[in-house]
Amino acid sequence: MSVVKTAPTSALTVKGGKPPRSRLGKSAKTANKLNTLGLLVPALALLLLCFIGPLALMAAESLAEGVGTYQDVLTSEAIRKVFGNTIRIALLTTSLCLLLGYPYAYAIRRSGRTVRLILTALVMMPFWVSVLTRTFAWVGLLQDTGVINSFLMSQGWISAPLELIRTPWGVLIGMVHVLLPYMVISLMNAMSSIDSRLLQAAESLGASPLQRFVRVHLPLSVPGITAGCVLVFVMALGFYITPAMLGSPSDMMVAELLVQETQRIGTVRASAIGILLLVGMVLSFLFVQALQKLPSATKGGK
Repeated sequence: MSVVKTAPTSALTVKGGKPPRSRLGKSAKTANKLNTLGLLVPALALLLLCFIGPLALMAAESLAEGVGTYQDVLTSEAIRKVFGNTIRIALLTTSLCLLLGYPYAYAIRRSGRTVRLILTALVMMPFWVSVLTRTFAWVGLLQDTGVINSFLMSQGWISAPLELIRTPWGVLIGMVHVLLPYMVISLMNAMSSIDSRLLQAAESLGASPLQRFVRVHLPLSVPGITAGCVLVFVMALGFYITPAMLGSPSDMMVAELLVQETQRIGTVRASAIGILLLVGMVLSFLFVQALQKLPSATKGGK
């Protein structure tokens, strides 16, 4: 009878047959975590100093006279009108930027290298000029004696100047001009990540150009649409220079209201309005995030 010898159990073997983790590995992971935390400390300190700190001071200032300040703001008919006007103009600006920006970004995506560089340069050029300068240019174009009205009247197409400035349309024109590049850049980033082989596969399966766009390209560009709309909408909510120069007092936006409240009454009520505007932005962002997760949750439930 043969005797089978078993190997001696090692002292390093633990339950389950797995050796314990090396202390050297634990030390390396701990060192990596500390290094990562050390790299984050300057960014967190800057965030605390320049963002969270001022917000905390503004929140404390808004409560200097108690919660009644928020009650006064929420029950004021004039302030509610300003908030409604701000949301309306921000939504219209976002919609127009999307309608104009998507075809432009799609043209960049489908064009050749030279044309793509030219179109991209045209998008980036407005960033080289300040918002104030661009708004002054629109004042010269849209006013009653401006370039547009003067040209139309000289051609005999109109007998009286068109009301282009000091109107919501003037504000929309100026804001779309300023915010359109942000929408285009967001869409360009999303479209550049779309695999062209998917479109080629759809073409090989007999899909028409319209079907390839609607069923392949458009759904894959939804993240860029969402990012661009959120960015433009949030920026439009806090716009000041363009609405102040191209709009009228009856179409006042929140940023203009904050300036007037600070100059006439003080910072307490203006801080409360600013906090409410911030809460509205956060809720809008959370709403968009929930909409993005809704399709995946629906698919998972099936």
